[in-house]
Amino acid sequence: MAREAELAACLEAVLGSRSSANRVFELLEPLAGEEEPEDIVSAARACSRLFGALLERRELFVGPLPEQDASLGESYSAQDKYRIWMRHRYRDCVGCLGELMAHEAFQVKELALCTLMKFVELEAQYPLIKIEWKGTLTFPCDLLKVVVDGLLPTTEDASLLISRFQEYLEYDDVRYFVMKAVTASIGQVMQKTKERPLPFYQQNVFSLISPINMPNKESEMVKFMVKQDNREELKLSRLQAHKQVFEKMWLTFLKHKLPTGLYKKVLVILHDSVLPYMNEPTLMMDFLTVAYGIGGAISLLALNGLFILIHQHNLEYPDFYKKLYSLLDPSIYHVKYRARFFHLTDLFLSSSHLPAYLVAAFIKRLARLALTAPPEALLMIIPFLCNLFRRHPACKVLLHRPGGPADMSEDPYIMEEEEPSESRALQSSLWEIQSLQNHYHPDVAKAAAVLNQSLSEMEDDISGLLELSASELFDKEVKKKAVDVPLEFEQVRGLFGKKNDIFAEHFSLD
Repeated sequence: MAREAELAACLEAVLGSRSSANRVFELLEPLAGEEEPEDIVSAARACSRLFGALLERRELFVGPLPEQDASLGESYSAQDKYRIWMRHRYRDCVGCLGELMAHEAFQVKELALCTLMKFVELEAQYPLIKIEWKGTLTFPCDLLKVVVDGLLPTTEDASLLISRFQEYLEYDDVRYFVMKAVTASIGQVMQKTKERPLPFYQQNVFSLISPINMPNKESEMVKFMVKQDNREELKLSRLQAHKQVFEKMWLTFLKHKLPTGLYKKVLVILHDSVLPYMNEPTLMMDFLTVAYGIGGAISLLALNGLFILIHQHNLEYPDFYKKLYSLLDPSIYHVKYRARFFHLTDLFLSSSHLPAYLVAAFIKRLARLALTAPPEALLMIIPFLCNLFRRHPACKVLLHRPGGPADMSEDPYIMEEEEPSESRALQSSLWEIQSLQNHYHPDVAKAAAVLNQSLSEMEDDISGLLELSASELFDKEVKKKAVDVPLEFEQVRGLFGKKNDIFAEHFSLD
């Protein structure tokens, strides 16, 4: 409390008289030294009030800041000398606050962030940039860059501090300049790594840019921190300009090698939160095709973005179906992204113009993999296969081939063949589905038995089955009402039935 009172008295003295201006160092000293967090917080609050008041009172030098020694010459008035000197102290304060954003105590980091953003807001209202013509942009970009650099450390996770910053991204102009600052930061930082991933830094960048909500229409851009009369003349008011900056930021971020975990996070949101807001979504083609070629879960997740580029932007991807076919391995029935994968695979196989050999290869491989799949996946894949038969009647030969293979030893289908056309799927039969008709789970056996009958023309709706989980299946079984099962067809009447009764009548002891 004593330290806080000292700082308050010092603040009053500096604001009260220019003759006490040198006491500003008493306020700045705790920000730069190894002080206790409570003392740093008190000093930061005092500096916030001091420089906030000086900005409002227009007592900081406006325009390009001269060197401190140069300002001592006779060409400047006493008032300008004071303003230049105090502007240098303000710059020192901003530098200290930028460094405090890396402090180990979160309360210090948070206060440093909020104080800097308060200065951004005040500089937006009382610009330190000299307005030379009507269209001069007065947004404090350099100050905002200090904030962005503080949010993107290379050695620690700053996601908590970044989440505190998200509220400021609701301002259209703040969001615009943050995106520009992030793009510049990525270029500077990643250039030094020689294509080696920086997990903490790249994760922090993703945490900052992934929640950005871009406007859908220009009319939605109404919230600006800088109030400027001629906004319609500036790029800042045009949605096209915002999309260009957004696009450049993401392309700059994705052109560098990402850690595997981050690859997945990017691909999960790409189709919803990034591609729709780009001026040229096809610029993502290289990133998505590389991701699609990596294999495993990353390839599965890349399907969403590729689907948009293929169907909406006429992207041509050579050997697309061959690659999709290669993704079918035992893990697809177990992965976290199973629902998304099968939803997209269903869309890709929906065209009636696909050759029968290709669809048959997909059917056969999915059926073979189904032999080791869990019940919840089987209840989805069997209707999925039924729908493929409905769309492609030429593949029904797999169901109705007389004298077809009865098990794997007789099956001509080559599971290991990477080329669908060489897999000999059309020469095979679906003995796997017949095996599933003897499955231990009654619902699976019942679903598989459908293929013994003529399929209806109406496709099954599998949307409710895509995300079916083992726990849901278990809960469903547990909630089933028990039915009394008769153990005998006729009710027992004694040990030997009626004969026993006759014997008792004839040989009664009475």
